[in-house]
Amino acid sequence: MALPTYASPLERAWHYAYLAICVLVFVFLIAPILVIVPLSFNAEPYFTYTEKMLSFDPEGYSLRWYDSLLTSGMQAAEALRDGAWWSDLWHNADWVKAAKNSVIIGFWATILSTVLGTLAALGLARPEMPWRRTIMAILISPMIVPIIIVATGMFFFYSNPCAIVGMECGRLTSTYTGVILAHAALGIPFVIITVTATMSGFDQSLIRASASLGANPRRTFFKVVMPLILPGVISGGLFAFVTSFDEVVAVLFIAGPDQQTIPRQMWSGIREQISPAILAVATILVIISIALLTTVEILRRRSERLRGVAAH
Repeated sequence: MALPTYASPLERAWHYAYLAICVLVFVFLIAPILVIVPLSFNAEPYFTYTEKMLSFDPEGYSLRWYDSLLTSGMQAAEALRDGAWWSDLWHNADWVKAAKNSVIIGFWATILSTVLGTLAALGLARPEMPWRRTIMAILISPMIVPIIIVATGMFFFYSNPCAIVGMECGRLTSTYTGVILAHAALGIPFVIITVTATMSGFDQSLIRASASLGANPRRTFFKVVMPLILPGVISGGLFAFVTSFDEVVAVLFIAGPDQQTIPRQMWSGIREQISPAILAVATILVIISIALLTTVEILRRRSERLRGVAAH
């Protein structure tokens, strides 16, 4: 934004100082992410920039660590890359199995948290809802309470869910169901917050107008309410998916060997054998995060246009 011609020297100095501070804060936040991207192409097994990399020598760069993401754990990684090789990759590669688990768990956790979070937000948006602030505080507590405490509580609860009523039943630990439920519980607060923010600008008279025209509550919801809050619902779902895709603490407590996700695979790789392949995974996750954040921003602008608010 350009300064007006009548701005005083002090105002101009503060304007440029403010811009410099913003640039420094941006660099401080983004620099650690930008550093790892070139290192993921390092031809040497080091976590530092080599002389060839600094001199932009093509021999200093390689895709070997991205290739290792595919071949790690395969039974015949050096075989001809035919149909049998790709089958071996799909069933045995460690990082591929972790990626499949992350997508499957994230998908179902997102569906569950989006449905439950949207229903909760719709109830909390009603002015006649009693104890709204207390209920809201309880529902968003998983994102406020330290994750180690939440994961510990989930571990003991999922070990015997029926213990609360004095009964014995099957445990949910080391199962896909348990991990999905845990990730859904962590994603619900994000859905509630985004949908509630969308509902804050919702005109309740539209519901009354729909009812006066003879529409039942179900038709009113799908034809009037849902199209207007859909950007918020999708944004909340994306945040829930990112939360599930990035979560590691609850997975360490609840998941078994068969539910190994990408963050847990990275954790194991850091503890057992440090390899620049982790930097390659981190770079891929950064690209996925940028794509999701871009989608959220597009949905936010669409939501503002639907509500008649000027986008900034």
